[in-house]
Amino acid sequence: MLALLFILFAGMAIGCALAVVAQRNPLYSAISLVGVFISLACLYVTLAAPFIAAVQVIVYAGAIMVLVVFVIMLLNVEQEERGRNRLKFLVPTAIVLAGVLIAEVAFMLFSVNNPTPAVSNIGLTSSIGTQLFTRYLLPFEITSILLLMAIVGAMTLARRGGLLSADARVIPGAQQLPRSLVDPRATPDDLRLVETDSTVEAGRLLGIDQRNTQKD
Repeated sequence: MLALLFILFAGMAIGCALAVVAQRNPLYSAISLVGVFISLACLYVTLAAPFIAAVQVIVYAGAIMVLVVFVIMLLNVEQEERGRNRLKFLVPTAIVLAGVLIAEVAFMLFSVNNPTPAVSNIGLTSSIGTQLFTRYLLPFEITSILLLMAIVGAMTLARRGGLLSADARVIPGAQQLPRSLVDPRATPDDLRLVETDSTVEAGRLLGIDQRNTQKD
């Protein structure tokens, strides 16, 4: 039964991994990568490692993939257009390397004798916690310090100001505004367009003194 489940989840992981590479839309690739992570978590469950499976789902399929999807949506990445392939040798190289990988997996499955393993507590919550806070306590604390430094650095970069001098002026690009928005004397339904590069230029084109209108 475990062998059938292993084949099922391994096939799902391979199929989702191929979908990650084959999809032209980065959002669909990210969703396919979630399928890979969930399939790996199921494989960990069949290997009697429930804690690692839970971490796989919570950290990778949850937090990290949500961050990736947010970045893709914020950057508004569109579907990649298929262009001319300049590196044509990459396709046969990828096929050869994939064949070598499949041959290695087949060799390990059919040529290596796997004796029945003894009962082990590797992968359980208690064993991972014991090793994490005894043998690997120093690397764990160093990792926490690095994460704290990254958070402080991100906050510093986000709060940094003074990128522009006090004398700098930002001039917006050419835009078309309705006359009712630029001219206070115009009626609200006056939708004639006024093309201008700044508010001062709009007032000059319409014969309006911007200082007087602001005081009024």
